[in-house]
Amino acid sequence: MRNQASAGQLLRLIRTGEATTRAELQDATGLSRSTVSGRLDALQAAGWLRGAAGVSTGGRPSVRLEFDTAHAVVLAADLQTRHGRAAVLDLAGRPLAERTGALRVGDGPEAVLDELGRWFGPLLAEAGRGADEVCGIGISVPGPVDFDTGVVVQPPIMPGWDGYPIQDHMRRSFAKHAAGPADVPVLVDNDANLLAYAEQRAGFADCAAFVLVKVSTGIGAGVVVDGRIYRGIDGGAGDIGHVRLHDGMDAVCACGSYGCLAAVASGRALAGRLTELGVPATSGSDVRDLLAAGQPDAVRLARAAGMRVGEVLATVVTLLNPGVLMIVGDLAGTPFLTGVRELLYQRAMPRTTAHLQVVTPRLGDGAGLAGAGALVVEHLYAPGRADERLSARTGNGAR
Repeated sequence: MRNQASAGQLLRLIRTGEATTRAELQDATGLSRSTVSGRLDALQAAGWLRGAAGVSTGGRPSVRLEFDTAHAVVLAADLQTRHGRAAVLDLAGRPLAERTGALRVGDGPEAVLDELGRWFGPLLAEAGRGADEVCGIGISVPGPVDFDTGVVVQPPIMPGWDGYPIQDHMRRSFAKHAAGPADVPVLVDNDANLLAYAEQRAGFADCAAFVLVKVSTGIGAGVVVDGRIYRGIDGGAGDIGHVRLHDGMDAVCACGSYGCLAAVASGRALAGRLTELGVPATSGSDVRDLLAAGQPDAVRLARAAGMRVGEVLATVVTLLNPGVLMIVGDLAGTPFLTGVRELLYQRAMPRTTAHLQVVTPRLGDGAGLAGAGALVVEHLYAPGRADERLSARTGNGAR
């Protein structure tokens, strides 16, 4: 980085705490004092930095520079099969206003994205922020996403969403219902990816290989390697719910195939089996409620489902050698985890599990929103993108 640090790269050093004074920035980059000052002036003119008096070592105290997490806000949405959450977050991920309500992805993208637009206006008013202060919108969806294009690709439980231009529609909805800018950046990613991103950053920042498995209506995994979401070449990484089980070929999956792990061990699969046993259930959330009540059939089936998932995870753990395996979702209770651990430690080599932690979530229901918000912030304030935004600024301020 020496002798070539742009304003965006200086911002990265400040945000990470690697260098937070002018002198430290000069030392880290090799830039002259005047060059550092000029680039910091651009960051401060954008409203992205604030200064705080540092510790004096004799003489005038240095001014420590900080990323101003209050200068803009992010809108985040976490879509599930039958409900949704939305929030206004500051740039540190703190919720300023939040809403949860019925929002069925099965109703299709137009209905869902229009409703989100209607939610965002009142949420901004509750947070005391204007639509012009929104720097980006992050959306978490329960299906595979091609991140570069922002479209959902062949989602088994999201009818009507395949290839739909979510970003364009969300911008129009935000402009129409919340008077937001028509060019606001919109980022879309898979829910398991964003849960993994949020949980890894919040509780396991030093873990170089982190795997999260979500077991609810469907089954999916998110992988974070060296602090970055691993998506594969087109967003298909982590779709373990559609790994075929050789002895489950009589079970039809929502994707249309037979023998998928999700057809055997998901919340939807367990709900169907419980209904056949005379215990009415229609979704993973119904199974969750039955497990909380200690319903014997639900407990037995959840443990068996955990064993089936554990079979697949033995391969995942052998391939990735993660330090943390986190189980989340409607089924993520003791019976299911017991089944996972039993098969995982039985099938995987001791070398790959010797330092593995198998854990449950730390962040609670807001993890999807936190992940969506962090995705937007890290994208917009990464060095290259930050430099582009600074170059495009007008004299009216920058989000």
